Amino acid sequence: MTVSAASTGPEGYLEQAVQLALRNVAHGGGPFGAIVVTADGTVHEGVNRVTRDNDPTAHAEVVAIRTAARESRNFDLSGAVLYTSCEPCPLCLAAALWARIDVVHFAADRHTAAAAGFDDAVFYEYFDGTRPELLPARRTAIPTSDAPFEAWRDNVGRTDY
Repeated sequence: MTVSAASTGPEGYLEQAVQLALRNVAHGGGPFGAIVVTADGTVHEGVNRVTRDNDPTAHAEVVAIRTAARESRNFDLSGAVLYTSCEPCPLCLAAALWARIDVVHFAADRHTAAAAGFDDAVFYEYFDGTRPELLPARRTAIPTSDAPFEAWRDNVGRTDY
């Protein structure tokens, strides 16, 4: 679906994301919807599919980013805007960063999500460094630790990203 960003504006796209979330709830999914508008004005939608797909990474924003990348045949979404029904969690923010999304607009905030049972506060605490015990991550060097990166550097046909 192609829609002119100038005629719709952030509020219009946010309303579309909220409507996606409402439809998803009506069909048994989570209360999250997202839209990626690529630089050419094409709209790519996503809804939360965590329980439907048994995929803890299938957040609406990630689904919309995956859809935009697949449909545009490009992993680099520079120039795109992400509109989402709720403030993105750290997973979704990381996905937007990796996709090179230009800006993110959201409707509800993390506090509204927490009041509905979606409390990501502990994840923000983890990334702030105040809760490292949640997921201990330790480097264990082995002799071949650097081998994949050496192979990457030596591959003249690689696609940088």
